[in-house]
Amino acid sequence: MRRLLASLPTFLLVAALDAAPALAQHIEYERPVETAPKEETIGEGYATPQVQRPRPRSAAWQRADVALLALALGAAAWLALRRRQRGALVALSVLCLAYFGFYREGCICPIGATQNVATALVDPRAAVPHYVIAIFVLPLAAALLFGRVFCSGVCPLGAIQELVTLRAVAVPPRLDRALGSLKWAYLGIALYYAVLPAAQRDFLICRYDPFVGLFRFTGAAWMLGLGGAFLLAGVFVGRPYCRWLCPYGALLSAFSRYAWRSFSITPDRELDCGLCRSACPYGAIEKNRAVGTACFACGRCYSTCPVHHAASGTLPAAAPSAP
Repeated sequence: MRRLLASLPTFLLVAALDAAPALAQHIEYERPVETAPKEETIGEGYATPQVQRPRPRSAAWQRADVALLALALGAAAWLALRRRQRGALVALSVLCLAYFGFYREGCICPIGATQNVATALVDPRAAVPHYVIAIFVLPLAAALLFGRVFCSGVCPLGAIQELVTLRAVAVPPRLDRALGSLKWAYLGIALYYAVLPAAQRDFLICRYDPFVGLFRFTGAAWMLGLGGAFLLAGVFVGRPYCRWLCPYGALLSAFSRYAWRSFSITPDRELDCGLCRSACPYGAIEKNRAVGTACFACGRCYSTCPVHHAASGTLPAAAPSAP
């Protein structure tokens, strides 16, 4: 069974890339000249502007983006599952936030690509480039293999929230589960609008991304304010968008349920001291065991785990005092 699950991501990726030519088509960027206003209809002194077409990112850069995403996913899996180093995961988060977030302005986004893939499945005229399909599939394949390593240090939306989580308070489990159902509802609504006829179609995930305006230093004031509100809330509540609203996170949690090798608290055995539960700001540890579908593999539990530090020869961080 594990061999079958391990081969499934490769099969999905090959099938998606094989089907891409049928889904993709040439995107014509040029606006027809006949739709532009005429000089005689506007008045004297008006000159019809020359038609311009935006330059798509070159194929070489697109392949580089996919390669960097795959490399970052591999690094996150190695650091979280093998090296088990919280500091290295934070460094990876900073690098991915700088490149995928601010430099690429949030465009390497499997979250938004969910809508593109859904549209292409129902509309043969929809264009989905190969690299968009790869960006959508790679984190899901990684989740089947190693759990939610995309969330651990690769996703810029998760990274920017991870870095501001300073004084997180515990959310009651029942409330946490209830809020967690919102991301499934959001995913369903977004897919519904993505598969509507072209005249009614809308890409809600991209339109209402609370962080893309921060990455691009521009956008509607209310959207910038929403992104800032999520970051402010993230200081006291660990990753609120990731836990309760991210539609791609819903898919990752489902895929990680069948992970070939998922995140565990200690390398060899688990000591039921509860320090890891106190260190986790995401409510991802139940009965002193990591819940794979909710765990972001951030490595915070390592900082207080005596078994991990005894094995690595380092001193654990000071544990919070018992009430």
